[in-house]
Amino acid sequence: MPDGALPVLDVQDLKTVFQTRGGEVHAVNDVSFSLKPGELLGVVGESGSGKSVTMMSLLGLLPSPPADVRGGRVKFDGKDLLNVTPEQLRSVRGGKIGFVFQDPMTSLNPVYQVGFQIMEPLRKHMGMNKREAAARAQELLELVGIPDAKQRLLDYPHQFSGGMRQRVMIAIALACDPQVLIADEPTTALDVTIQAQILELMKDLRDKLGMAVIWITHDLGVIAGIADRVMVMYGGQVVEHAPVHALFTDPQHPYTRALLKTIPTIQGERAARLTIIEGQPPIMAGAPTSCPFRDRCDVAFDRCAVENPPRYDLGDGHDAACFYDVRTRGPRDA
Repeated sequence: MPDGALPVLDVQDLKTVFQTRGGEVHAVNDVSFSLKPGELLGVVGESGSGKSVTMMSLLGLLPSPPADVRGGRVKFDGKDLLNVTPEQLRSVRGGKIGFVFQDPMTSLNPVYQVGFQIMEPLRKHMGMNKREAAARAQELLELVGIPDAKQRLLDYPHQFSGGMRQRVMIAIALACDPQVLIADEPTTALDVTIQAQILELMKDLRDKLGMAVIWITHDLGVIAGIADRVMVMYGGQVVEHAPVHALFTDPQHPYTRALLKTIPTIQGERAARLTIIEGQPPIMAGAPTSCPFRDRCDVAFDRCAVENPPRYDLGDGHDAACFYDVRTRGPRDA
């Protein structure tokens, strides 16, 4: 990845709100990040932290209502994806930006052959005829490691195992040679052996195709092995962003440190092995006016309850949204 390369995707101040019977839920709050060509950005956080909603907001994949993308800018290929026509967005979605959904069991249509589902984006976005699309679909199945690819194109999703279905989903996402691939917890429903195979496959494909990847997960072990940079989300906002090595060796946000402590270890007494983060994630009933992590934080002080901390630049591509300075072990200067 060239150090001076311009971002292929640049997101600024993204806001997404859900209208519910109980009122508004502010699911994404001023999220900003960028992605360079060939880079892999890991996005981590607990369930409900806003990871998937953020990425779906970029591509108009959320039903509206109840979802309402209220602000921000998503710059891709010289356009703001939040201000293009539905037709223009459809040409990007599945074409220039691929999306691998979380659950391969429900993401494939059970009544259509796998070959048809891979060929559909090829005919829509690439203008291929049926024969060309079939040949390319076979190549894609071979690329993701499915044996006897030509015959398997005629099979239906229920004839594939969970790991093979996830490979099919990756093949569909890669069909049009996307510039960006968004993978939403693609290994969550798979056993550890198949998970390792999918991770190795993604690393190989990234090297071969040179695409940028956003990998959403709650598994820090996965991120440590594949990511260039990591974005930690909590309460619908980015609380820390850093190169992967810096995040694991010098975490600056209390939530990041708490997450790292929850990683199981085989050392020590059995009763002391597992650590949990006490409390529950917040319900974002309004725009944040205080630190969303303060009730679960062991270093929170008065300012955290009346002001939402901005992202402080810590140098070398590292920033954290916290009033507490880990390095000085005291409040950060205003």
